[in-house]
Amino acid sequence: MLSEREREKIVEEMRHHEHPRGAISEALLIVQEHRGWVPDEALPDVAGLLGVSTEDVEAIATFYELIFRKPVGRHVIMLCDSVSCWVTGEERILDHLQKRLGVGLGGTTPDGNFTLLPAGCLGACDRGPAMIIDGKLFDTLTPERADEILAEYGMGADAQTSHD
Repeated sequence: MLSEREREKIVEEMRHHEHPRGAISEALLIVQEHRGWVPDEALPDVAGLLGVSTEDVEAIATFYELIFRKPVGRHVIMLCDSVSCWVTGEERILDHLQKRLGVGLGGTTPDGNFTLLPAGCLGACDRGPAMIIDGKLFDTLTPERADEILAEYGMGADAQTSHD
């Protein structure tokens, strides 16, 4: 069931689109903004409000990697796994992040602070490896720089250092 605030924001978003289908992705992001993710139960409600099929909403929800279909941590780390980032050392950064966070790709730290996800090209091909945390791009990553960035998001140096 959509909250009244979610409904209001979605209806407002619909005003910016000629056809209701154009508002699907924004409607899903509104749900995610309020809940942290988009549960399956919200899809028929979004579809009904927009006047489109649940299948149309499901197609958009599963296509875009910035729409989270299961609960995620307070901070979402999306590490670019494109060829450009891979060539510049993405695997080393991935290994380092997995050890520091104590989770694999798709995992969320036990304290719920971080979720580590793969991402397609982030548009920083000349500055890889790159990652996005909560929508902010970080490039030319090294393990040390990754640690500095994690510290900005509240992970201290004494945090997880191995995957137990």
